[in-house]
Amino acid sequence: MNGLKRIVYVFFVTFLLLNVAGCIQSKGTVMNEDDAIDQVSEQDLQTSEGRSDMAIQKEMTVTLVSEAVELMGEEGELAFDRFRENGSKWFHNDTYLSIWTIEGKRVVYAPNTSIEGMDASNLKDYDGNPIGEYFINTAMSEEGEGWVSYQWPKPGESVPTMKYTFVKKASIGDQTYLVTSGFYVDDYVYTKDLKKIEHFTRFNSVSLGNVLHPAIVERDLGVNYSIAHVIIIPGASIGDHLMKNPEVHFVLTGKGIFYIEDVPFELSEGQMVLVPANAKQQIVNNGDIALEFLSIDQPAWAQDNEVSLE
Repeated sequence: MNGLKRIVYVFFVTFLLLNVAGCIQSKGTVMNEDDAIDQVSEQDLQTSEGRSDMAIQKEMTVTLVSEAVELMGEEGELAFDRFRENGSKWFHNDTYLSIWTIEGKRVVYAPNTSIEGMDASNLKDYDGNPIGEYFINTAMSEEGEGWVSYQWPKPGESVPTMKYTFVKKASIGDQTYLVTSGFYVDDYVYTKDLKKIEHFTRFNSVSLGNVLHPAIVERDLGVNYSIAHVIIIPGASIGDHLMKNPEVHFVLTGKGIFYIEDVPFELSEGQMVLVPANAKQQIVNNGDIALEFLSIDQPAWAQDNEVSLE
């Protein structure tokens, strides 16, 4: 089974488990008048039910940029001071406009006005991609607008994350500009890389890392299940224990023997095992390479739900 098929299968299995357990549910978007600056209008809210937060954010970003372009057409460069006003709909929290001449000169950048006037045409993201060129080419395309994704750190942070920015062409007299605004994707979609998660040791020679656990994430993910990445080196094992909740194991690599109530099951790459709640279990790596699998618990793993039988 190739990598793509494994990933699709894992999430299909997760969906089935959570659906049976009754934890899949829609999450509504709540907005109030106090958040009017950076939220959609009441009418927009009424039509946004059933849509994801990111779909709404994309729409708001397009609307913000389009309204800025319209205002530039009406007020010319006088609009620039309005775009710099902190607390306005144009500049608040992580929302702001960046406006360049089509040659790449930055003329409006509310978070740091000291860099206004500088040439940004050669701007690159943290992966070395020429986002300055991307912005200009997008504005000068036949459509005159589009989205650009790139790696950029959030304000006050040093580690980059994916930013998704809408670019649109604008004009004031004979001068052509591009107007941009974007948002950080991980504010709406939670992602993890198995190679980058922090692992810790349990059961002597077994490494575990949290791929997903709502209790260790600062924001509400709207889920009540957890996914752990488990690595058992050759000859090692996870001793007898039970979980008070059902648990799914999906093997990524390696092989081993999985005992459920002392009944042995052969484990191999691509195999899934659903362990019933309160069933005694033990896993032994009897192969010559590491046995790696994903362990999915619903509700999310908790020490109170695990009972050691050794």
